[in-house]
Parts: sequence; structure tokens; C-alpha cells
Amino acid sequence: EQGRIALSDPVAKYIPEFADLGVFVAGGGAIPFVTRPPSAPMRVVDLMRHTSGLTYSFQERTPVDAAYRKSGLENWQTMDDDTFIAELAALPLQFDPGTSWNYSVSTDVLGVIVARVSGQSLGDYFQQHIFAPLGMVDTYFNVPADKADRIPDCYTFDPVNKKKLIDPSGPKGAWVGRHKFESGGGGLASTIADYHRFCRMLLNGGALDGQQIISPKTLELMVANHLPGGGDLTQHSKSLFSEAEMAGIGFGLGFGCNIDPAATLVPGSKGEYFWGGMFSTAFFVDPVEDLIMIFMTQLSPSSLYPVRRELRTLIYSALAA
Repeated sequence: EQGRIALSDPVAKYIPEFADLGVFVAGGGAIPFVTRPPSAPMRVVDLMRHTSGLTYSFQERTPVDAAYRKSGLENWQTMDDDTFIAELAALPLQFDPGTSWNYSVSTDVLGVIVARVSGQSLGDYFQQHIFAPLGMVDTYFNVPADKADRIPDCYTFDPVNKKKLIDPSGPKGAWVGRHKFESGGGGLASTIADYHRFCRMLLNGGALDGQQIISPKTLELMVANHLPGGGDLTQHSKSLFSEAEMAGIGFGLGFGCNIDPAATLVPGSKGEYFWGGMFSTAFFVDPVEDLIMIFMTQLSPSSLYPVRRELRTLIYSALAA
């Protein structure tokens, strides 16, 4: 909206370290990667819709995923923006940008672009343009020490003991003030109250309590399906992991979007948009029913229990004519 960046811009315009990225052909592990030039440059829109060719280390599907795990990318909390980008630039893309969908660190790269273009840290930019105007007083990349006691324990499933502590509550938690790299894809800590205000702004067309965060037309563009050819994730996904079922689901500029409710086999509305988090958190915005849902918990992986499906079923079955 400020005219400082365009969706069609090549990412290398802002991240020149990506100028020579190659696409995976062979290799990995003890064998050096063999790559080829991409058929098209990675564009900003590819980052926003996860068609960049990047991946996540936890995908555990290809030699490129394995290389992410072996690199410093596993320890992003110890990095800064430039180190994170340098690690990515040393690894190949999984596929030609714009041709497939893969849930990835694309959103983290977007955060670096925002910081480089604005000249501010990502946290400072968000504070000025989103958090302060919306009155979001408990959303941070680095939680202040005097609020650390409000962070809960975080668990992962363990087949023997049922749950295993992976991030402790309180001042020893991973989100308490010590990050140099402000991860746009997974670095923020927040509360239901703050995220409720953010989702109310979305439901209200980009504004809340007199504060216009984005224009209604920008939001309309963001929640439209941007997958190539207008298909759903069953046609385009190369991802082992997603925070959404694939059938009937498109992807916009940062959101999954419901393009065919019948194909999802779950109650919902065409035009609803949503996403979730690794620790089984979830939200959706349904403009048709004038409805938002926010669910916070702290158990990974998010595929362990079908809580999102059950939440949708409970909520939509409670609606009366």
C-alpha cells in the first residue's frame, strides 16, 4: 500500500543473496548438490503464497529438507537476519518458483524484506503499524521479563509418557527476550485477547475502533486464492506438512482459503480464511457468517489430534437459522 514493494517484484531485488539460487536436481548428504537455474525468478507473491521453492526443516521429505536440518536454520533463535538469509542462500530450492506449493520459511524471508525496506526491525515495524494502532499490548518477538510468568509450558507428544516438555514456562522459555532474528514465520508470542483484536480487524475489512490497518481491497486481494490456475492444494502441494487439509483449500497472501466447502468434508463457508500453528493453535475468519474463531493450546505436532476439524463442526453446528 505504501508503493515500496510489488507482488510481482523478484525477491532478489530485496534479497540479493538469492540471485544465484539453483533448483535441486540431485545430491545431498555426503554428495554435493547438483542444481540447475530456475525456470522463473522467485517473486514476492511466491513468498506470500508458499510457492517459492523454499521448505521447512521439519518436512523430512527430501534431501533439501535434510540439508535444512543440518544447517544452522534449526537454530534460528541464535541468528540475525543476514545470517538466516546466508544459510538459505547456500541451499537449493526444491522446485521452480511459482509451480508448486510447499509450506516453508517463506514468511520468515518476507519478514527480512519488511525490515530491509522499512529500515526498522520487524518488531518495531509491527509495533508502529499494527500492534499499537490495534491496542495489542501483549504481542512480542521477545517477551519482557516481567511478563514471562504468563508463558505456559509447551509439549510434544511422546508415545510412552504421552507428553514431553519441549519449552518451559516462565523466564526460561524460548520466547523470552533474547532473539536477534525476529522470525516472521514463527517468532511472535501473543494472547487470545490480542489476537482477538487482530482477527476482529480482519473481519471488519481491515479496520478496528477507527484504526485502518489495511484497505478492504488489499484484504480482498489477500484472501483470494493465488494458487496457479486457481486450483486447490491437492493439485499443487509438494508438502508433507500443512496446517490445513488439502481438498477444497486454496492459498492466498498469507492465509489458507476455503474455495470449495463440499470438498473439505467439514462445515464452513466459501471465502472463509484461516491458518494454524505448530502447537495446535488455530484461527479462522468467516465473513459470510460474521464469525471468527481463535483456539490456543500448546501441544505439537498439530496433526496429532483433529481438534481443528472438531472445533469447526461444533461451531457451525451451533448456528441457528
